[in-house]
Amino acid sequence: MADTQTVAAFVPQPLPEAEEVYRRWLSHLDDEFTRHQAAERRAEIVRDQLCQLYLGKPHGTKLDFSLTTELPQNVLQLSLDPANVTLEAEHYADQDRERFSRSKPLLWFWQMFDRSPLGLNYWLGIRFRAMLGRHLFAHIGKGVRIGHGVEITYGYNLIVEDRALIRQCVLLDDRSGIHIGESAMIGAYTRIYSHSHAEDDSARLILQPTAIGARSRIGAHTTIAAGTQMSDRTIVGAHNRN
Repeated sequence: MADTQTVAAFVPQPLPEAEEVYRRWLSHLDDEFTRHQAAERRAEIVRDQLCQLYLGKPHGTKLDFSLTTELPQNVLQLSLDPANVTLEAEHYADQDRERFSRSKPLLWFWQMFDRSPLGLNYWLGIRFRAMLGRHLFAHIGKGVRIGHGVEITYGYNLIVEDRALIRQCVLLDDRSGIHIGESAMIGAYTRIYSHSHAEDDSARLILQPTAIGARSRIGAHTTIAAGTQMSDRTIVGAHNRN
């Protein structure tokens, strides 16, 4: 008969000094995005933060456009400003332009954080994405964990309920709307869609909201078609035990 024993849960933590700095930074960003709703001001906040993260210096350094040797650095610095960036979702005709203008700086911050070395810091990344989700999503509940490399289309059509777990590199195509229920688990590399195209006319868009039931389990590499209305406690996918 196999021996059984109770193993105390181990929760990895940064060192206390680092944790204090991380929490102060997240609290500062949360306050800034709460106080500033205008797209222009949000873009400035994101630009300033990304300049520090990527270049290690404040924004405002004068660029020298006369030297071709400086052009790559100029391109990098200019592209840290969301105002100088175009996202694929901006080309979609179904977007709400006013809402997307407020979401765009936060979407760019989400993507660029994950592409920086900080994005691989699991403890910080989970908390950063939850903080940003409060300003980006239609709703995000308590205890939500979102992994590295998750892609979002608009953000403002996304509802994520308490304690949902979204693992790395998931696509959340919230063009029509996605509702992820309480304590649902979405496996890595899953694709969840809320739009499709007419069979007889690929140019005709069909918007179909998608819902993942509470406490459901979606296996890794699964594709959830637009319009799916999943019942609670559903298990989907060949890798549903991951």
